[in-house]
Amino acid sequence: MFCLKRVSIPLRLLPNCLAIPNNQTTAAFIHTTPICQTFWEREKKSGYKTALPEPSKKQMIMEGLKELKSEINMWKEEMKEKFESDPLLVFRPGETDIVFNFKDKSSLDKWVVTTDMDHNEGKSTAKLELSNSGAGLFHGVVNSEHIRDGVIKRTGYANIRTKRVRKSFKREATFDWSQYNMLVLKVRGDGRSYLINLHCEGYFDLMWNDVYHYALYTRGGPHWQIAKIPFSKFFYSSKGRVQDRQQAIQLNRITHFGFSVAAKNGMDGPFNLEIDYVGLEFDPSHHEEFAYEMYKTPKYIVGT
Repeated sequence: MFCLKRVSIPLRLLPNCLAIPNNQTTAAFIHTTPICQTFWEREKKSGYKTALPEPSKKQMIMEGLKELKSEINMWKEEMKEKFESDPLLVFRPGETDIVFNFKDKSSLDKWVVTTDMDHNEGKSTAKLELSNSGAGLFHGVVNSEHIRDGVIKRTGYANIRTKRVRKSFKREATFDWSQYNMLVLKVRGDGRSYLINLHCEGYFDLMWNDVYHYALYTRGGPHWQIAKIPFSKFFYSSKGRVQDRQQAIQLNRITHFGFSVAAKNGMDGPFNLEIDYVGLEFDPSHHEEFAYEMYKTPKYIVGT
């Protein structure tokens, strides 16, 4: 809860945008400095804007009519699944349910590739393509050399993540993985370590950048590896900062899934991660709820 407070401050310390009479040194005001604006996010991308041309209204109507049939079919499938699904049959202990794979080119449309170069902050490049073995190939070059504009201090990253999951008629939705406790990956890497990212975008702007991470260590070489990672091992961060106050992941609120690679500690150069599939599994022998210490703080404390 925020409230106004009457304080006495010299005029030279007040923000320039505040209109304060010359004969007054006491005023009730709200801070408008950039530091205080960190409590509020203007947009979900935290200032990153992509200048995309907007279609005309006529073009939007024509494209909407073309998609109407497919959206109605999708809605029918949703209703069918709602009435026919049985929680006892959705998952089976010890079996892996595939969520993402790369069996055809259309599967690439579910992913978005970003690097520091996209925001004019660095010189890294990346692509997501189909490999010769019929898997997804996330490859490119990470470069820690940044744009010297006096603002950017560190850079050198590449990232892929899935597009926002949506229901019929473009309604925003989330993945519900609450029936599982394991993430299963079949990958073939280059010896680098990658970061697995699970986004849990919340209702409020304070939660827009909530992400859960876990490190994926690849062996390199010609052999595939299968990694089984409990969801209880994922740690909580926001805007790249690991939070002191950890909390368990909300598996019914997953909005995006992705991988990241960084040019840290002199690891500049090419990278190569081949992904066969990403799946989910329920392991009845795993009983851990959360692997990290959870701090208890007094109520009504801001900034914990």
